[in-house]
Amino acid sequence: MRALVLVGGQGTRLRPLTYDAPKQMLPIVGRPMIARVLEWLGGYGVDEVVLSLGYRPDAFLAAYPDGHIAGVAIRYAVEDSPLDTAGAIAFAAREAGFEDDRLIVLNGDVLTDLDLGRFVEFHERSGAAATIALTPVEDPSAFGVVPTAPDGHVLAFIEKPEPGTAPTNLINAGIYILEPPTLAAIPRDRPVSIEREIFPLLVADGGLYAASSDAYWIDSGTPATYLGAQLDIVRGRRRGVALDVDEVAPGLRVATGVRAGAEIHAPAYVGAGSVVAPGAEVADAVIGEACRIEAGASVRSAVLLDRAVVRRGAVVESSVIGWGAVVGEGATLTGGTLVGAGTEVEPGALLDGARRPV
Repeated sequence: MRALVLVGGQGTRLRPLTYDAPKQMLPIVGRPMIARVLEWLGGYGVDEVVLSLGYRPDAFLAAYPDGHIAGVAIRYAVEDSPLDTAGAIAFAAREAGFEDDRLIVLNGDVLTDLDLGRFVEFHERSGAAATIALTPVEDPSAFGVVPTAPDGHVLAFIEKPEPGTAPTNLINAGIYILEPPTLAAIPRDRPVSIEREIFPLLVADGGLYAASSDAYWIDSGTPATYLGAQLDIVRGRRRGVALDVDEVAPGLRVATGVRAGAEIHAPAYVGAGSVVAPGAEVADAVIGEACRIEAGASVRSAVLLDRAVVRRGAVVESSVIGWGAVVGEGATLTGGTLVGAGTEVEPGALLDGARRPV
C-alpha cells in the first residue's frame, strides 16, 4: 500500500520550537514525530510513502538520506508555494507517480492507534470515492464536523462550527482514503482546500463516506497536545509504541547513564546520558538525552528536549524546554510555556504560558 503524509506546514502554534525544526521533526519520546507516524503506517503494510513538504524540507532530507523512515521507503514532493491541503495532495501524488493508486492520506501531526486495516476494509465495502476517518471529541467547534447516515454515507461536512451548534461530536481525524478519480478531480496549480472544496463536492455527489473509531487519536500540533502526546506514551495510554530504553519499574523507563539518588517517579522517561541530581524531582515527565537537572529542581508533567538544563531550585511544569535551553536558578515555568533551542531563561523568572523567544 502507498500513503501520502502532509508535512508542509510551518508549525506556528509550536513556535519557538519550530524555528529550529519542522513540526514533524520534533521528538515524541526519543524519536521524531514523522518516525512515529510511519511506524504506525508500516505496521499495516504501507511500504511506500510520499512526504508533501513545504517548510524546511532540508531537515527531512538531512535526517533520512537513505530514503527510508522506520523501514518504510519515502519519496519527497516539495512545494514551491503553499497549495493548501488538496492542492498539496494532488501535487505530491503527481510528483511521486502515485496518481493512479488508491492513497491513504494523513496529516503528519496525527498520532493514532486507529486500526488502519479495518478502515481500508470499510472503504472497500462502501465503494466510496473517498473515506474519512472520524474520532469523537468533547468540543468539535475547532474541527471539521462530519454527520453521517447509519451506513457511513456523509451527509454534510461542517468546517469549524460555532460552539454548541455541531450536530455530532465526530470530527475529521485527518486520515483519508482517496481513489484515483478523486485525486484527478482536484484542480492543479492553485491552492485548493480538501475540507472546503473537495469534500463538499463529494457530499453533493454522494461519494463521500466516513468511519468512526474510539481508538487513541491526538493532533499533536499545539503546545498542550504536543506535550500530551508524549505523556500519553509514558502513561501507557498508547499500545505498541517502541521505546529504546529499559523499563526499570512499572511505568519508569530510564536509560543508562542516569545518576542514582534522584527522585524519579513513574511514569517517566529519562534519556541516555542525562543527569538528574540527588535532591531533584522528576515525575510524569519526558527527559531527552544528555539533559541536566540540578539539585532542588522539579520537572513535572513536562518535556525536556536533548541537552536541556534545569538549574538548582527551578520548577518546570506543563511546559516544553527546547534543545540545549537553560532554565535559570529558581525560575518557575508553567501553563504550556515553550522555550526555544539554546535559549536561556533568567534566574527567578516566572513564566506562565509564555514563549521564549517570541
